[in-house]
Amino acid sequence: MHRTKVKVVEGVLDANDTLARANRADFDRASVTVVNLMSAPGAGKTTLLERTVGDLDGVRVGVLEGDVQGSLDADRLSALHVPVTQINTDPGFGGECHLDANMVRSAMPALPLEEIDLLVIENVGNLVCPAEFRVGEDVRVMVSSVTEGEDKPLKYPLMFRACELVIVNKVDLLPHLDYDLDLFDYHLDAVHPGVPRMLVSARTGEGVEGWRDWLVEVARRRAPVSA
Repeated sequence: MHRTKVKVVEGVLDANDTLARANRADFDRASVTVVNLMSAPGAGKTTLLERTVGDLDGVRVGVLEGDVQGSLDADRLSALHVPVTQINTDPGFGGECHLDANMVRSAMPALPLEEIDLLVIENVGNLVCPAEFRVGEDVRVMVSSVTEGEDKPLKYPLMFRACELVIVNKVDLLPHLDYDLDLFDYHLDAVHPGVPRMLVSARTGEGVEGWRDWLVEVARRRAPVSA
């Protein structure tokens, strides 16, 4: 029974990886860099994007917004006059707690790839499933809020191991919390040694400039693909 279950899971992930490669090929042809932004619910992904997407030094950015239901986050970002495409996992995808490659592929016709250089996929807030499903991204970024505690890298190691950058958000709250940043770094290095990390406050803007610079650098690594 256990072996059968593993085979089913492996089959699902293999099928997802095939679609993720197809998505990646389409993004490559359009010369669009894709960032998969992941976190627990309430870590501050949307607020961080509000601080980011309107000022990226000439890099044209779009957002693919993932939620189980509703468009609250997409509405907030649309007000910044950037192209935003909404995916809800509830109506057609069973209310999944993550985006997968098939969901992103279903949104592909609505993405203005010819008008953007950088696509940020704001994944559904969850600390488990998003890390398991590639969607065709170039890089993954994990946002961890100080309000979640220092132990999250140990409790959810795959999420922290799967990313190329960890953003520690809400650092403006540190004076009011019993949070040990050195202990968080120690736990993070235990599961992903040396992964780059940034300290930011999406609310106050502290550290956000470094995040903007990182996005610009990532977007400009890609050379246009010849037709």
